[in-house]
Amino acid sequence: MPLPEGVALILAPNPSPMTGDGTNTWLVAGGDGCVVIDPGPRIESHQLAVAEAAQALGGAAALLVTHGHPDHVEGAARLRELTGAPIMAWSREGVPDADETLDDGDVATLGDRALRAIYTPGHRYDHLCFLLEGEGVIFAGDLVSGAGTVVIAPPEGDLDDYLASLRRLLALDSRDLRLIAPGHGPTREDTRELLEGYITHREQRERQLVAALNDEQRGQRVSELVARIYTDVAPDLWPIAAYSTLAGLLRLERLELAERIEIAVSDGTGETLLVEESLVVARSPLALEGVVGRPDGFDARWRSVLG
Repeated sequence: MPLPEGVALILAPNPSPMTGDGTNTWLVAGGDGCVVIDPGPRIESHQLAVAEAAQALGGAAALLVTHGHPDHVEGAARLRELTGAPIMAWSREGVPDADETLDDGDVATLGDRALRAIYTPGHRYDHLCFLLEGEGVIFAGDLVSGAGTVVIAPPEGDLDDYLASLRRLLALDSRDLRLIAPGHGPTREDTRELLEGYITHREQRERQLVAALNDEQRGQRVSELVARIYTDVAPDLWPIAAYSTLAGLLRLERLELAERIEIAVSDGTGETLLVEESLVVARSPLALEGVVGRPDGFDARWRSVLG
């Protein structure tokens, strides 16, 4: 399925292991100008290109943000300067520069076209998808990627929320799910297969994680679990995989299937305290700088509750 008339893509020049070929900035034109979905990173050449394209489509009426990760929103304030269009996002907590916030089901209209916000947390707590109503196009942000998978990075990301969001899109009428336009990678027409495949992938990783935990009851760090589970992934990507592994551990902890092991450490005065290793997460080398903080649980040892 080709892109509908009046829908354009401008790829940001920010390729990386996290962004693939770069961040997709989408423009949707209607009778009253256009909206921009995900202004992208703060790269002047990209913002100028988006502003020029928006002007050619009748001018930008709004800048819609799928979520507050820098590669999607960092350039929004600059693009607002160039176009005069307001920034609209789920919350100002996630996007401090937002002029307006969007609730689940809110609609941005462009004369003869409408984009409906769908709240889809999980990759990040403030994540939105946008449905081009009547045309079956979902602008999916980082809920899915056109190639590969996406990272779930606590504390901003949550695996239970993420799985629920995937299932929410699967529950849409088939007429609303004909094309997925993601935040990274190419568009996908195999929409249901893509969403179902993401769920299957997460379920498979969870089975691998449970098996790895059951193999060693003395407890294992996240980095050790990653090395055992992600044998199909290049080791230089393991620090990224560690976040999704931690998200899986936190889900198992909520289900009372995994637990953290407390260890004895000195407080510097000769006294011995029992604390979780996760209290020293400030020294974790695994943080994705600029995307998330240093989440609780990285420096803990984890084991199966089932034994």
